[in-house]
Amino acid sequence: MREVPEHISIWGELADVEHELRHVDVGGVRTRVLRAGTGPDLVLLHGTGGHLEAYARDIAGLAEDFRVTAYDMVGHGWSDLPDTPYTIDVLSGHLLGLMDALGIGTAHLSGESLGGWVVAWAAAHHPDRVNRLVLNTPGNIANKPEVMARMRDSTLAAVRNPDDATVRRRVEFLFHHKEMVTDELVNLRRAVYGRPGFLRAIGNTLVLQDPEVRKDFAWDPVWVSQVSAPTLLLWTEHDPTGGLDEAGLLLDWLPDACLHVIADAGHWPQWEKPDEYLRAHRDFLLLGKAPA
Repeated sequence: MREVPEHISIWGELADVEHELRHVDVGGVRTRVLRAGTGPDLVLLHGTGGHLEAYARDIAGLAEDFRVTAYDMVGHGWSDLPDTPYTIDVLSGHLLGLMDALGIGTAHLSGESLGGWVVAWAAAHHPDRVNRLVLNTPGNIANKPEVMARMRDSTLAAVRNPDDATVRRRVEFLFHHKEMVTDELVNLRRAVYGRPGFLRAIGNTLVLQDPEVRKDFAWDPVWVSQVSAPTLLLWTEHDPTGGLDEAGLLLDWLPDACLHVIADAGHWPQWEKPDEYLRAHRDFLLLGKAPA
């Protein structure tokens, strides 16, 4: 008999997990939220053009130790798409507003890519709301123009023409092992990118790839050094948005940080290497130690 694959579907990952999926009003923004588990609060933030399903392979494991909240950021997924630039202060404000709406005073924050940028900004400017911080492949710390252009062009191409081939290329960008990109993941992105108003919304997200806009929020030791929360930098060997040299910048700028590198993974270690991703979070957030 042929063995059942390790990953069947997103629903398969959540099938035996008690969870709640609903929309929450956050300052007038209808925000899609998934919650599971009990314990210390842990809020998960996805990346540019993403949605909470980015964490489908991790919810069950994290829910064993944490009250997990994953959500679609404003202008993303199936949350509302107001016509305003989604700059880092706006995304951070939406995060804090969601925490208020859910009655979360303080939480551990873990953000991937754009989400990492948002949680770092929140920790620097609202230190009283953050316990510990995980920056998961936060991307382009050095603000390289060529990386900005690649992110902008590939994302716009997929949203303007959300056919299977174009969106698949955009999702494959996130993976070192491209064979792990499922039809389900691609079609979820196609559904999001095809939402009415999403082309305008992605333009409002991609303002962060404009150097003139980005300069007010760019990674910089002036504000990064204000992050007082203990921080785990979760990097990979094959992240297309930034190498270990950029992790080194953050280690220099952050007052209390450690680095863990996940081998054989790209921009989405939470999907490609879920066991190691979970172990790193447990070690750092629960035990207060750097992952082995």
